[in-house]
Amino acid sequence: MNLEDIARKAGVSRSTVSRVINDEPNVNAGTRELIWNIIRKENFQPNPSARALVRRQTQIIGVVIPTSENIFYTDNNYWMQLLAGISQVTRQRNYAMLLWLGSMTGDDEHSLPKVANNRLMDGIIIASLMHSHPLFKRLLSLPYPFVMIDRPLEHADKINYVSVDNVAAADVATTHLIALSRRRIAHISGDMQIADAHDRLLGYKNALRRAGLPIDDNLIAEGYFTQQAGYDATRRLLPFQPDAIFAGSDTVALGALRAVREAGLEVPRDIALVGFDDVDVATHVDPPLTSMRQPLIAKGAAAAELLLDLIQNKVQMPQQILMETELVVRESTVPEPLVAA
Repeated sequence: MNLEDIARKAGVSRSTVSRVINDEPNVNAGTRELIWNIIRKENFQPNPSARALVRRQTQIIGVVIPTSENIFYTDNNYWMQLLAGISQVTRQRNYAMLLWLGSMTGDDEHSLPKVANNRLMDGIIIASLMHSHPLFKRLLSLPYPFVMIDRPLEHADKINYVSVDNVAAADVATTHLIALSRRRIAHISGDMQIADAHDRLLGYKNALRRAGLPIDDNLIAEGYFTQQAGYDATRRLLPFQPDAIFAGSDTVALGALRAVREAGLEVPRDIALVGFDDVDVATHVDPPLTSMRQPLIAKGAAAAELLLDLIQNKVQMPQQILMETELVVRESTVPEPLVAA
């Protein structure tokens, strides 16, 4: 059947049927119910392309994950948890998701315009975008609404984003190590072109200052949120004899653990270790990793809800959402697991 057939059965015009299908106003409740009853009885499926033309919406959102790492790596399910949260909301609200993967560069003349000027999407979610990424320079001129997962380094007051309070979270993680009488606490940051890395470094320094401990540049190393970066950074730090390491992510902590063991040291006896994110690897490693948990599924869901509300004009930009974090203490800082009172 087509719209004309439905209109003929209902005794109304084709345009009335179209307004009902597209949930437009100015159709009385009785006529609306009659048309929907016919649609259900005849199992009519509206043409999605035609609906998109009428609504000027496709009911598709894009998700950009600008990384070259394997996002399907089972132990580091950071990306998969974010995607699970986004997918949860898109299904509930009858949207589809278009996924863009890969670390585009300034020389990529093909992929970047496809994302920046894409007409298949009503809006876009962008995760963990580095400041140097060429898409960052185009953010404020995108032709559709967008939401960033994690705070941008620039224009934060003009941009919609969902994040956690990384400064406060890093402060809590470092304070935990201080409370265990660790005094030479090192920090391996993430990529400093990402605001999360800046904020976690700041939180680490705040905790040291409050405890009256010196900030030693020899105990601070930049990493890139990868195992290899954590391993290399730890090898550079070990000559300065840290007794604890706060790693910028759980994958960084995994690399740090390997370097500590290769040096003939033990975690936590010689060096206590704290990660960030609390992905699967935190419980699979030996010893299990103390980690600052962020609610990744809820974070992805909040980003999707915000984007769809922006698309449907339910909220006005800019919107910024900060989610709660929680320190999960395991054997990498305390030899025996803590027992709740």
